[in-house]
Amino acid sequence: MSNVRAIVGERVLFSVQENETVDRVARQMADFHVGAILVMSYGQLRGVFSERDLMLRVVLGRLDPATTPVQTVMSTEVTTIEETATPEEAMEAMHRHGCRHLPVTRNGEVVGFLSMRDLMDFELARRTEELHHMKAYIHGA
Repeated sequence: MSNVRAIVGERVLFSVQENETVDRVARQMADFHVGAILVMSYGQLRGVFSERDLMLRVVLGRLDPATTPVQTVMSTEVTTIEETATPEEAMEAMHRHGCRHLPVTRNGEVVGFLSMRDLMDFELARRTEELHHMKAYIHGA
């Protein structure tokens, strides 16, 4: 059975410091091609900043991205998931908490970041493989 560790693998973990400006963080997110990023301080998870936070809290709040620290507009009530959890447990956690990103932990330390897209890609690959096996079985019988 697969777990979250198998999905996030050994990917580079992108994060920013909580005192960085929204402008700088948004540019880093664009450079990394990510829709959300971990906000850390001295190795500890402080929050998550997402495109949704940018739109709702910065743009609609009419804040200046060049002077607004990300810590004032990030999401701080962050749900995490252990790397040993199943993809189904991760999907359930995202659904239950209304989020699309989960920091992945090992012994309380953040070791990855899982997105809904990661889960959909994983599930699509799993079903595609299953379909190939079924076709091979049918044609081989």
